[in-house]
Amino acid sequence: MQIRVLGCSGSIAAGSRTTSFLVDGRILIDAGTGVGDLTLDELTAVDHILVTHSHLDHVLAIGLLADSVARRRTAQQRPPVVVHALPATIEVLRTHMFNGLIWPDFTRLPTPAHPVLAFSPLHLGDVLTVAGHRIEVLPAAHTVPAVGYAVLNATADGGAWVFTGDTGPNPLLWQRLASLHVGALVIETAFRDDEHAVATISQHLCPAKLKVELDKLVAPADIYITHIKPGEVDAVMSEIGALTSHHRITALHTGQVMGV
Repeated sequence: MQIRVLGCSGSIAAGSRTTSFLVDGRILIDAGTGVGDLTLDELTAVDHILVTHSHLDHVLAIGLLADSVARRRTAQQRPPVVVHALPATIEVLRTHMFNGLIWPDFTRLPTPAHPVLAFSPLHLGDVLTVAGHRIEVLPAAHTVPAVGYAVLNATADGGAWVFTGDTGPNPLLWQRLASLHVGALVIETAFRDDEHAVATISQHLCPAKLKVELDKLVAPADIYITHIKPGEVDAVMSEIGALTSHHRITALHTGQVMGV
């Protein structure tokens, strides 16, 4: 199992790419700007995209990937790339992205009978079998319908690799994780503590909120911080470093490889 961090920034700048993780070369979890660093062969190998929510920094590469791989996948008689998401997220993508105005509808192209994309709805609590991996759909608390994901038995000690997605304080997540062996937890901290009010309104975390959340995870775990804005990594991680925690907390970085 290999999980490659293609992007983990809260926005774009030189060296900063938005959220996307590549699981064993065939599964994308979110499709932010980091997808653009994949070669054409690597893009063509992707068979599944699991989307946490509909915000642009997590979905913008779906349509571009479809356009890039359509000819190759058609020539190879490959099935559609399956986009797994909440029904509400699928509706947003259909209405506002794949509408022929923002981007062509690749669920009907190159032909309606053999499209390059297909949508597959999922629901909270589902355990999907995707490209040979078991992936559980976890609760998230954000400004739009959202989920996180746990790739089960993905880490070296047999624990789950957990990605919270974008989320504010989220009691339901910690209730579920209490009975799940967490090997690695990727959790967002989008703002500094002096932006506490913005974090609350936008349903993101800041370091003070992060501490409250992580204190609910009893067993020590490797914690990786994601979704920090460009230029803010040192400031946010300095505030996190000043916290008292029984977890091992580090910043996630683009290009990092996780799992076994």
